[in-house]
Amino acid sequence: MEENNRINQNIILENRKKLNLTGVKDVVSFDDETVILDTALGRLTVKGDGLHISSFNTESGDLTAEGNVIALVYTTEEKSGGVFSRLFR
Repeated sequence: MEENNRINQNIILENRKKLNLTGVKDVVSFDDETVILDTALGRLTVKGDGLHISSFNTESGDLTAEGNVIALVYTTEEKSGGVFSRLFR
């Protein structure tokens, strides 16, 4: 069993204004429109307006963000090296 499967992740979105997450490993990047997180279940992109991170506990993996949340999207990182590696095969 992979380590990622043993860690629970909860997402609570209150009125599209307050987002509480557990299982966050790292904040990759953030600005007022996009927050990108590495989580126990993969990379999570939060899209919105006026987004800001209210709190992030690196030990527990708990994160709170506020703003107008438009979308939450999980993505996987491409391990093959991207577009250039496909071009030069």
